[in-house]
Amino acid sequence: MAATSPTTHATLRLTPRNQRTLISSAIVEGFGYWSGKDVRVEFRPAEPDTGVVFFRDDLPGRTPIPATVHHRIETPRRTTLSSGGATVEMVEHILAALAGLRIDNCEVHANAAEMPGCDGSSLTFVEALQRAGIVEQDAPRTHLVVTETMRVGDEECWVEASPAARCELSLRYRLDYGADNAIGRETLQLTVTPASFTRELASARTFLLKSEAEWLRSQGLGTRATYRDLLVFDDEGPIDNELRFENECVRHKTLDLVGDLALAGCDLIGRITAHRTGHRQNAELVRALLREGQKIDRRRSA
Repeated sequence: MAATSPTTHATLRLTPRNQRTLISSAIVEGFGYWSGKDVRVEFRPAEPDTGVVFFRDDLPGRTPIPATVHHRIETPRRTTLSSGGATVEMVEHILAALAGLRIDNCEVHANAAEMPGCDGSSLTFVEALQRAGIVEQDAPRTHLVVTETMRVGDEECWVEASPAARCELSLRYRLDYGADNAIGRETLQLTVTPASFTRELASARTFLLKSEAEWLRSQGLGTRATYRDLLVFDDEGPIDNELRFENECVRHKTLDLVGDLALAGCDLIGRITAHRTGHRQNAELVRALLREGQKIDRRRSA
């Protein structure tokens, strides 16, 4: 990690908010893109200060797997969490849905390791969670305030956090696949709120190049998923599918960023700028922020 010197910024007036959970349970069923296995996920309300915790109901012991960066293990092209020998994979779209809607406390029960791919976005999860309803709890939410500019990564792929001028989380993502393919270069900037996440990010789908999809299938991965399940690009554009947004690819990368930042386990206040970054760099930034940021727990500061 390379960190610059502290950046001077005005003291923010943080508006405290209370934690939130679900009113009732929500269920999503589907299959894992990587494994092809059927999976059922149930979202359940949780007490204040629980955070987001996964449970593998198909394993003995029901070991809790907290959705924090400390439980993240490195896996190519997806976010995986592990605790006590239990593992859950492809959790980033679920975490993005919960964080985007500001659902802070939730038990996520699954009967398989890999979470359902659905349509490659967070939309199915968001709709199920909204149907279940969201309620405020009588406990304050912890904030982590970015107090200096810091960057992780290298010249090719990097993500940077800097202080915010307002009490908000602002994201800017620069996607660059070069000029010789249909994905190309795209940029998106967004202040994350439940409304903006639902409107601008939730329905943006997973994407990859045809050459990448063919290689994965040659390895026995993703054989159940079709071109209708996610966005696969050839030289002309998405195969057997249509874009929901002209810049859907960068929107999905921003959705992934929301999910990975949720591994901080608290609200982030700052500006995050990402260039061609992936899950590993996003998690590295979260670790750096937890070390260097100003964490404010309203229960202790009241």
